Amino acid sequence: MGLLEDKRILITGVLTDASLAFGVARRALDEGAEIVLTGAGRALRLTERTARKLPAPVEVLELDVTCADHVDAVRNHLRDKWGRVDGALHAIGFMPEIGLGEDFMAASWADIAPGFDISAFSLKTIADVVAPLMSNGGSIVGLDFDARVAWPAYNWMGVAKAALESTSRYLARALGPEQIRVNLVAAGPVRTMAAKSIPGFSAFEDAWDGRAPLGWDVHDSAPVASACVALLSDLFPSTTGEMIHVDGGYHAVGA
Repeated sequence: MGLLEDKRILITGVLTDASLAFGVARRALDEGAEIVLTGAGRALRLTERTARKLPAPVEVLELDVTCADHVDAVRNHLRDKWGRVDGALHAIGFMPEIGLGEDFMAASWADIAPGFDISAFSLKTIADVVAPLMSNGGSIVGLDFDARVAWPAYNWMGVAKAALESTSRYLARALGPEQIRVNLVAAGPVRTMAAKSIPGFSAFEDAWDGRAPLGWDVHDSAPVASACVALLSDLFPSTTGEMIHVDGGYHAVGA
C-alpha cells in the first residue's frame, strides 16, 4: 500500500518533466494518489503536454492564481469530481526580470508587485481552492528556496520567498483548527526551467555540491519529491508551519 493510497492531491507548477512539481506528481502516482494538475496562460498547453509523460492519465485544469473566477471554477470542479481534497502542492513562482540579477535598486513596486502576488500570496489562494474541500483535514505543501539569507542574483524573488515563508506560518495558524497542515520544503538548486531564468544561477550550482555535507545533484529532483510526498501523507500528523530543508545539508554549514 502506497503512502498516498486513496489520497486526492492538487498539484500546481508542472511545466516540463524537469519541474520539481513533475517529480512530485510522478511519485504521488506511484504512491497511490489520484492527482489533478493545473496550468495557466500560455504555459497551460505545456503542462498538458508534460502531463502525458506521467505514468497514468491525469486531468489538467486552468488555474491562474490572479483570477478569482479560476479559483472558484477549480474548487467547484474538484468538489464535483472528488467531493474532497486531501492535499495540494504549491509550486508557483514568478518575478519579472528587473527583480532578478544584481541590481536590487533597479525595480519599482509596480515592477515587482505581480511577483509577490504569484509567488507568495498565491499560497493563500491555493488554500482558498482546497481548504473548503478538506473535510477530513489535509496537507498543503509549498516549494521554497530558503530566504533567511540574501542570495546572489535572487534579489526580489528572495524577498517574495520570505513572504511565502511567513504566509505559510500564518496559514498554519489559521487552518490548524481544521486539521489542515501547511509546510514548506526548502529545496537545494535543481536545474529547472524556472532556475534557468535566474541570472547567475550557475553560481548556486557550482558551489552547492562542494559545500553540502551530503553532496547535491542539480539534476536530481527525487529527494525533493520524496519529502513533499511524505508531508502530503499521514506520516507527519502533528507537523505544521515548518520549513524542511532538502538541500544536502547546505543550510547547516558556514561559508
